[in-house]
Amino acid sequence: MRQAGVLDVGCHSALLTVVRRRPGTVLEPVFSRKVRLRLHETLDRKGRLDKAGMKSVERAVAEAVAADPRPRGPEVFAFATSVIRDAPNRDEIIARVARTTGTRLRVLTGVEEARLAYVAARQWAGPTAGQLLVLDIGGGTVEIASGTGDQPRAVHSLPLGARRITRDWLPGGTAPSQRRLAEIRQHLQRSLEAVPGLPQAEPGGRVLACSKTFEQLARLAAAQGKSPRAGRRLALPQLRTSVSLLADAGPSRRAKLPGISRHRAEQSLAGALIAQALMEACGVKNVEICPWSTREGLLLEHLGPPHITADRSRLVG
Repeated sequence: MRQAGVLDVGCHSALLTVVRRRPGTVLEPVFSRKVRLRLHETLDRKGRLDKAGMKSVERAVAEAVAADPRPRGPEVFAFATSVIRDAPNRDEIIARVARTTGTRLRVLTGVEEARLAYVAARQWAGPTAGQLLVLDIGGGTVEIASGTGDQPRAVHSLPLGARRITRDWLPGGTAPSQRRLAEIRQHLQRSLEAVPGLPQAEPGGRVLACSKTFEQLARLAAAQGKSPRAGRRLALPQLRTSVSLLADAGPSRRAKLPGISRHRAEQSLAGALIAQALMEACGVKNVEICPWSTREGLLLEHLGPPHITADRSRLVG
């Protein structure tokens, strides 16, 4: 029986996830510990983490690792997402965390994150899934991957994440005018149109959305309707309605809307605008919400090929 663990340090949390695969069985969750972070509040205009931010990362990593009841071993992969990866003082952050906690954070390129999200989505979709288009909205970047096999044929990572767009275009998370919303839409559209070979939804293919942003937008849309698959799919018309709803509300009001969490409320409008632009640019009318992404892709690859196809209901997500 093999076990593998991933410590995922992002803008909103440090999450330690441990799973195992028994011979001939599915993947099973073993242990999980989440420590909340609010790193977006500690970033300056250049994306540097201040001293308070670095201290909070040290504390969160130490707390998550200390909670693991297993003896620590080489199969725990600790990595930081774009909030640390793209910080100008990234090396200082990683060195401080390693010195104080004994855990050295690694960083993945955006393209590698896109590949791993596809690997996870492919496993989640099951062996009969054909053409897949995978969309993932993070805080700093957007990942897009597509293909028909275990590995993607095309991968893209773009600097259009919800935290980044909020910082650069929507300070405080609110839109001062309809003109500003139009400017953001134009910026996103032009950025996506400039991507050579941007994957498109294909007839008969499936489109999977792998991110908390899409998940929360689907829950918000579900609260507005009575679909039997509410919360598991998101249609473009629903998303357009949600954009208007979020644009008319400030972060404090958004946090009270169904599906929108308090710690993501500020960047939820940017996330919705990005999701809409992404679906329109890729010719997508509907997405399926996939609970697996980069973290699960890492776990799957560290455990190696399964003896049988993983039961998607049993792996943590």
